[in-house]
Amino acid sequence: MNDMSKYISSTVKSIPPSGIRKFFDLVSQTEGVISLGVGEPDYVTPWHIIEECFYSLEKGYTMYTSNAGLLELREEIAAYQKRKIGVEYSPANEILVTIGVSEAVDLAMRVLLEPGDEVLVPEPCFVSYSPGAVLAYGKPVSVPTYDHDEYRLKPEVLEKYITPRSKILVLAYPNNPTGGIMRAEDLQALVDIIKKHDLIVISDEIYCELTYEGKHVSIASFPGMRDRTLVMNGFSKAFAMTGWRIGYVCGNKDIIAAMTKVHQYTIMCAPIMSQKAAIEALRNGEPEMLKMVADYNNRRKIILKGFKEIGLDCFEPKGAFYCFPSIKISGMSSEEFCEKLLLEEQVAVVPGNAFGSIGEGFIRCCYAASIPNLETAIEKMGNFLRRHQKD
Repeated sequence: MNDMSKYISSTVKSIPPSGIRKFFDLVSQTEGVISLGVGEPDYVTPWHIIEECFYSLEKGYTMYTSNAGLLELREEIAAYQKRKIGVEYSPANEILVTIGVSEAVDLAMRVLLEPGDEVLVPEPCFVSYSPGAVLAYGKPVSVPTYDHDEYRLKPEVLEKYITPRSKILVLAYPNNPTGGIMRAEDLQALVDIIKKHDLIVISDEIYCELTYEGKHVSIASFPGMRDRTLVMNGFSKAFAMTGWRIGYVCGNKDIIAAMTKVHQYTIMCAPIMSQKAAIEALRNGEPEMLKMVADYNNRRKIILKGFKEIGLDCFEPKGAFYCFPSIKISGMSSEEFCEKLLLEEQVAVVPGNAFGSIGEGFIRCCYAASIPNLETAIEKMGNFLRRHQKD
């Protein structure tokens, strides 16, 4: 067979595969695994949302929509953003419906970056931001956050990594993988720095509804920040709609127009059935969503208690549905720990270094699994640690 890899772009070759998906694939090859790996709710999408999709199909809604998405959906998104973060956006030209937040991030990188422009990426963080920058011929710059700071981005740390080529700051809070949040005072401390260095902010707020202490605050709500912030959100986490692949971005009309242009040529539009379901979620989905959030909060307490009992230090997450415990007592690297835990105890977690080098010595555990699975996984992890804890 011919080796066709020589035809593949060097840029693509330079990007490692997702560390999350690597362990997802291992899980699929192993029977009886309890997975705390993939960040997906264990709930099925609420029935009234599914039913709305059925109704839309019965009514013949199987065609393209406008590139920006159904106006009806954009109007609901505008109302939601005003209600939740106190920022007003025009449904006509300041909102774009995308294939999840992932597409929104990709579009933003492509329309904002010139070759060599730098993207400031606080880590640990979700796996797609740095590769997204590379694919847009930008340069990702890792900015560390630490457990002793509750994984908040500190202004004095951010300042150290800014250069004349810095253009985008990624803010992803509540954070995947740590569960950290940024409070109003934390964001306020960043605003002057962002303005001084003329940065654009990509604010990934997909976990905004999953905030357990206080109310989620968006940096777009601060004076002077609305037009230099792209607020990204979607339906996957709060409404248990991961497979529907529906998200959106709100921001300055000029940037949204540029993103829509690329979206026209690459995607055309998000599926109309998913858009119809998203309208129903925004209009009537809050009661079920609040029940799910309360349940996640209960599971959060269970897994934290379990980690304490088996001797794992863990920052108490304030949002999302992840814990990021330290496994340094084992003496293993994050990858070695995860591979052995999967092999010996059939429990899948994700190595912390999949989320940036600062995550080495930690693992990500998703507590969106059922309570019985959480309890069994903790018991198995305890057995594993007793066998492997270094002297």
